[in-house]
Amino acid sequence: MIWFELNGRRVEYAGDEGRPLLEFLREEMGLASPKDGCSGQGACGACLVELNGRPALACVTQMKKIAGGRVLTLEGLPDGLRRTLGRAFVDKGAVQCGFCTPGFLMRAKILLQENPRPSREQIVAALKPNLCRCTGYVKIVEAIEHA
Repeated sequence: MIWFELNGRRVEYAGDEGRPLLEFLREEMGLASPKDGCSGQGACGACLVELNGRPALACVTQMKKIAGGRVLTLEGLPDGLRRTLGRAFVDKGAVQCGFCTPGFLMRAKILLQENPRPSREQIVAALKPNLCRCTGYVKIVEAIEHA
């Protein structure tokens, strides 16, 4: 039995400790924001969550790795922060199909938490692990600058 904090509440888990966190979040907790974009290869960033204040790819993070930790998904962000980030993405046209957006929003949240005024180069560097097939990234960078 392991326990951890998910979006501010304690969760207990007694299943396979090698199970991917992404599978647990989507199938057992009903959370829709972390996406499966690369079939568990850790290659796209669509499943990005915050684990103990750091970015973590839920598709390659096993349940045993989160024991006693704090996991935060887009659903767990304070409403004001989620609205601010979301509005910035909409204002700058940084959303198209929207599949990758939760991962980018979580990446932006973690970046801005560490550095409230990142340079354009720092934003670009932080976004490298996340893939988007629609926007070309320029608008996503502009949205994070705007936020």
